[in-house]
Amino acid sequence: MDSGPATAESARSGLAAVEVLGKHLFFDESLSIGSNQACDVCHGREVGWTGPVEEVDAHGAVYEGSVPGRFGPRKPPSSAYAPFSPPLHRSPAGEFVGGNFWDGRATGEKLGTPAADQAQGPFLNPVEQALPDAAAVVARACSLQNEYWLLLRFVWGFAVCDDVDAAFAAIARSIARYEASREMSPFSSKFDLYLAGEVELTDSEKRGLSLFKGEAKCDTCHAIAGADKGGPALFTDFTFANIGAPRNPENPYYDQPPAINPLGEAYVDLGLGGFLATRPEYAEYAAANEGKHRVPTLRNVDRRPRPSFTKAYGHNGYFKSLEEMVHFYNTRDVLPRCASNDPGEKVTCWPAPEVPRNLDADVGDLGLTLAQEADIVAFLRTLSDR
Repeated sequence: MDSGPATAESARSGLAAVEVLGKHLFFDESLSIGSNQACDVCHGREVGWTGPVEEVDAHGAVYEGSVPGRFGPRKPPSSAYAPFSPPLHRSPAGEFVGGNFWDGRATGEKLGTPAADQAQGPFLNPVEQALPDAAAVVARACSLQNEYWLLLRFVWGFAVCDDVDAAFAAIARSIARYEASREMSPFSSKFDLYLAGEVELTDSEKRGLSLFKGEAKCDTCHAIAGADKGGPALFTDFTFANIGAPRNPENPYYDQPPAINPLGEAYVDLGLGGFLATRPEYAEYAAANEGKHRVPTLRNVDRRPRPSFTKAYGHNGYFKSLEEMVHFYNTRDVLPRCASNDPGEKVTCWPAPEVPRNLDADVGDLGLTLAQEADIVAFLRTLSDR
């Protein structure tokens, strides 16, 4: 077969052919029920491959699906560096590790990697791209009307579209390969350059790094393992934690109809525990993991198009700045409880945790000064890819 389309585009982009294919699929709006939603609607490059719309992030932080008015319960995690997560498993210590999605439900069991399993999910989720089945996804991706139809067959074999399961797997694996590529996961931040000896950190950034690995205990979960020896740091250990985040009262999921959210305002996001309860082999561990969500990478945690741009943080987007996030980690158990919309909220008091069980004991009373909080934020800002 003529390899020209793959060779030419790969040469221009510096990506392998399968990564180029994954990029086409990632940005293809036709792979949704309304032909109006590609993956980048929820995973924008300019904000580190998470939610890119400021007015959404500033409020409910959950993105509308292809069908107008439909919303899920969580903000989009970053798709960058997601392919480095191992399949979901229990560690020797009994902790759950790996998987993709906030609750770990993309386990890697189906296609061998959590990122590939995850890539299939939004296409069929009724509150996201909302296609009815894998055959509908494959029909659109394999259509001779799209610009990458020949590339799809070049990469996976001309007969790939004759088998729905094989084609759907090829689509997901291609997207996962793009997410792992140098374009989405380049390890090109100031911190990476610092490790390579190419730049220096400021005094504040150095203090923040020291606190990150020391008093603030950030490295306990957002691991820098290997970085001091020149290896890439992923800033996550792929575990799950309940940091005690409050509900986001502006989450549009609470107002969804019963067919989507049967509990309405009473909905509580149980995270990993909610997923484990659906699996007979894991159900006995569900209660001990209620409220826990995947520890996200901190890479690109401050990447945004301008300094004033509002990003949302946490699984439900309750936090609206790194300053809020770090202050919460420092003072969750020190400041008094208050109702949402209290004048002191996020400064001198915090609302109660959405799930008060299984709280992470390594955060909440770190004893840091406001100046130390600022130094940690300064360090976190060195993690944005260039």
